[in-house]
Amino acid sequence: MAPSVSVAEYYAGKTLFITGATGFMGKVMVEKMLRSCPDVKKMYLLMRPKKGHSSKERLDDLLSFKIFDRLKAENPKIFDKLHVIPGDILSEDLGISDEDRRLIQNEAQVIFHCAACVRFDMFLRDAVKMNTVGTKKVLQLAEGVKNLEAFIHVSTSYCRCELPELEEKLYPSKHRPEHVMHCVSWMDDDLLTHLQPKIIEPQPNTYAYTKSLTEDLVSQYEGKFPIAIARPSIVAAAYKEPLPGWVDNLNGPTGLLVGAGKGVIRTMHCNDSYTADVVPVDVTVNACIILGYLTGLEQPKQINVVNVTQSEINPITWGQALDMGRVHVQEFPFTVCLWYPGGSPKSSRLAHQLALFFTHLLPAYLVDMLMFLMGKKTFMINLQKRISHGLNVLQYYTTKEWHFRNDNYKSLRTRITSQENDTFYTDPSQLDPDEYLKNYVLGTRQFCCKEDPANLPRARKLHKIRYIADRFIKALFIILILWTLYSHSQTFTSSVELLDSTLKSIPPISTAAQEAYDIQP
Repeated sequence: MAPSVSVAEYYAGKTLFITGATGFMGKVMVEKMLRSCPDVKKMYLLMRPKKGHSSKERLDDLLSFKIFDRLKAENPKIFDKLHVIPGDILSEDLGISDEDRRLIQNEAQVIFHCAACVRFDMFLRDAVKMNTVGTKKVLQLAEGVKNLEAFIHVSTSYCRCELPELEEKLYPSKHRPEHVMHCVSWMDDDLLTHLQPKIIEPQPNTYAYTKSLTEDLVSQYEGKFPIAIARPSIVAAAYKEPLPGWVDNLNGPTGLLVGAGKGVIRTMHCNDSYTADVVPVDVTVNACIILGYLTGLEQPKQINVVNVTQSEINPITWGQALDMGRVHVQEFPFTVCLWYPGGSPKSSRLAHQLALFFTHLLPAYLVDMLMFLMGKKTFMINLQKRISHGLNVLQYYTTKEWHFRNDNYKSLRTRITSQENDTFYTDPSQLDPDEYLKNYVLGTRQFCCKEDPANLPRARKLHKIRYIADRFIKALFIILILWTLYSHSQTFTSSVELLDSTLKSIPPISTAAQEAYDIQP
């Protein structure tokens, strides 16, 4: 049953402290809170100070994003509720002043810890400092908050990649967080680089490893104040709000979409029959807001873990997603492209490596050779090296399949009223994959690549030109191969005839010789 207090009523008069407010999820959370919980008292946002920029200028930078335009038009005074706390997750005591620390500890009731580094290939020391040590500092700050009602930690459903099924419970990490934090504090780079693969094993990267480590750290604060952990899977573009298709980075599937759409990525190692567990950012944020609301009301002694995943709700495979995405990239092409988009995913690693050589590396060397001969700066080989590195990191997730238990997540929508479910929607079954991918392509085009929707007619003309050029080059290549075979066919025929005449000119072996060498005629 839904509590008697609604989500908006719970947050009315509350003061929030949010880390990672300038990140992808953080921006959406700030906008959603201001728009759907307008009676929230204050929102303290931890922001890294920039030299020569005041707190107001940092806040103005955040509010310059298009997702805040609606609020600016409807209720510009709502932004008075936002207060910047200058600080850095990497600095001692978060780099915040004693005055700001007292302010948070005296006034805050709900903390959303969203700050994290999502780079998979980060050096272990940096990943531990950002994701684990940074979280420890936020937890230490939370210990001193006088009226803390809820602490929401944003983790990932890929925190234990070695498990085929992830339940909504805490898992102890391979190592004690304190031991790892101590090790990375004194080891030199060479030693840590040498040990890193063994330390993070069986995790595929430092992101997954430090997220597992951090959850273990958070579990040590169980019982000190109400805690909940949200574990989203792959967080992608917005479904409905603040704008359909809104995305502000090239991480994960967005980078693949842009790379493929611009003709740069033409192959990837991917099992297209596996499920792509992607959750829109607005759905993820709604789940975190509801989780904060329920945690604040119920004050549980134990940590509540929620896997914010699609799992078997409205599943879509990588192959289906790629097919639909390919259609919409053709419909809404990018203006600036390296070449006409093409290629396909490969379930075989060998087939992928061969395609990588012929469609990525070989063209890169040819382009750079032409650039060098023209006296221009080369760039394609370095670009392809970065793309290959990125693909190697991401392909771990496209060649494996996981099952996430998400009963706690599915129950969120049953804990609020039907009217609130319209506002804080968390049901992935309502999402139309084809419409979502269409908006994803349009959003990536507009918000990541900064292409004006008005230039679509021009982009489509250029797309047709690239199509003709692509077909012409392919036809020319095939003709060249056939001409080469034809022009050398006479030489090949002459060689065969010469070999045949030579064999015929060899005298037969005599009977005596056959008997001497025991050769059967």
